[in-house]
Amino acid sequence: MRIARFSIDGNVAFGAVEGDRPDELVLDIIKGIPFADFELSGTKVPLSKVRLLPPVLPNKVVAFGRNYAEHARELGNEVPDAPFAFFKPSTAVIGPGDEIQYPSFTEDLHHEAELAVVIGRMCREVPRERVKDVIFGFTCANDITARDVQKREKQWARAKGFDTSCPLGPWVETDLDVETASDLTIQLTVNGEQRQLGRTSEMIHSIEDLVVNISEAMTLLPGDVILTGTPAGVGPLNVGDEVAVTIEGIGTLTNKVVKRG
Repeated sequence: MRIARFSIDGNVAFGAVEGDRPDELVLDIIKGIPFADFELSGTKVPLSKVRLLPPVLPNKVVAFGRNYAEHARELGNEVPDAPFAFFKPSTAVIGPGDEIQYPSFTEDLHHEAELAVVIGRMCREVPRERVKDVIFGFTCANDITARDVQKREKQWARAKGFDTSCPLGPWVETDLDVETASDLTIQLTVNGEQRQLGRTSEMIHSIEDLVVNISEAMTLLPGDVILTGTPAGVGPLNVGDEVAVTIEGIGTLTNKVVKRG
C-alpha cells in the first residue's frame, strides 16, 4: 500500500494511493493514522486535487554517510568500518513539489539520492531478526548538502541540517519487505539529465545493520526516518534546477531549487 499525507481545503489527512496511471491516481482517505490500526473511509479524492505533503513528520531523521563505497571514494573519503550516523532536524523536511531553498551561506549545493526507511513503532535495541517488524515502509529522499560548508566546518550540522535540506516522498510504500528494498534501482536526474544511478544492494552496511546500529543508542519513534546513504554521482545544484529522485517500486520525488528569500 502507498500511504500519502496530503492537504485539501485546509485539512490534512492520510490516504491510500490507488491506481497505476499517474493521471488517474486517487486517494482513499484513511480513518485515523497509519501507524495504528486504521480503516479506509471509502471517500476518494483525485490526487490531482490535493497537495502532497511530506509523507511523515519525523521526530528525527537519522542519516548514514559514506554507505556506498564509490560515493565515499568520489569525494576522497575512506570507506568507514562501522555505520557513520548524523542527524537532520525535523525542520529540514519538505515534501514532493516543495522548493529547496538555496542557502546564502553556501556556493556549492549538492544532491544525494537516498532510500529512506520509515519506522512504524516505538523501538529500542532492535535485534536483527526483528528489524522487519519495526519498519512501516520506504520512501524516496534527497540529502541536500552544502558541500563547501561540510568540508570547511568538519562536521555536518549546518551543511546537511538547514531548512529544506531533506525532501521526502512522494509517499510511503508499505508493501516492500526488507529483502526487496535491499536491491532496488535508485536514480536521480537534474532537469531530466541522469546524474546518479545505482542499486541499494551496493550499500556497505545493510538496512538491518543501520536499524540495529542506531537503535542500540536511542529510541526510535513511529514516523522517524533513517536515510541509508547515496550512490556515486553526487553533484551541484543551481537555482532553477528541477531535481528528481526515483526508486524502483516506490515512485519519484521531485523538487525545484530556488534562491532563499
